Amino acid sequence: MEIFGIPLQAMLSQLLLGLVNGSFYAMLSLGLAVIFGLLNVINFAHGALYMMGAFFAWMGLTYFGVNYWVMLIVAPLLVGVFGIVIEKTMLRWLYKLDHVYGLLLTFGITLLLEGVFRSIYGVSGQPYSVPDALTGATNLGFMILPNYRAWVVVASLVVCFATWFVIEKTKLGAYLRAGTENPKLVEAFGINVPLMVTLTYGFGVALAAFAGVLAAPVIQVSPLMGSNLIITVFAVVVIGGMGSILGSILTGLGLGIIEGLTRVFYPEASATVVFVVMAIVLMIRPAGLFGKEK
Repeated sequence: MEIFGIPLQAMLSQLLLGLVNGSFYAMLSLGLAVIFGLLNVINFAHGALYMMGAFFAWMGLTYFGVNYWVMLIVAPLLVGVFGIVIEKTMLRWLYKLDHVYGLLLTFGITLLLEGVFRSIYGVSGQPYSVPDALTGATNLGFMILPNYRAWVVVASLVVCFATWFVIEKTKLGAYLRAGTENPKLVEAFGINVPLMVTLTYGFGVALAAFAGVLAAPVIQVSPLMGSNLIITVFAVVVIGGMGSILGSILTGLGLGIIEGLTRVFYPEASATVVFVVMAIVLMIRPAGLFGKEK
């Protein structure tokens, strides 16, 4: 069976690949949206922290024999603690300044982290095997579905929508939003706003590390894996609307699928289609699809 001259199996396999890529876009853009929406910081170091999550998973297995499932929890925690140190020692002094200062600081952190990992491991990728429980594939009749790629999509969706639910629908999320809009009033109710802000940044970068661990068996773990992805992720955030949690999730998934379809019908444009969509959206809605006009 063919659709517009393209075999159905080829189209579905590219759609699956696009959905997997979209899952990574959604998780990374979600972390960026959380940090920008609640802390008002443009975190350019997000790609480097995503890379750190993947490298921690690889190091845990290579040096200490710690399996994938343990590192899926430990690596985000380690990167989250590292993010907390960054926030407490550097970022917190920039909150009242122009966005460009935070951008320059996090860009410098990116260069530093990438330089350290490149000096130790070089630029060639390190292989990370798929965990035994997720090897193989499932025959759906119309296509072969690799088990690990299905796990990536399911895990990303669960984490993304759980994060959205906590921030938008719970009392904790209400405290977070109120703490960024009127910190003095929230502190009057006995809530430690600086600690809440610090933990929010730690959680945002832990999301990037979680995505890095998920990505480790899919792509080669290398110091440049974050820088190759971060510009696209920033485009996703801009399209969805800066600071929009749900917008980042839906836009990331949608653009991954669009990218997959573009590979089927016009492969030459697959690397630029996200930026074409961004240009069109910004001409129509400068605040993004889900952003609010100020």
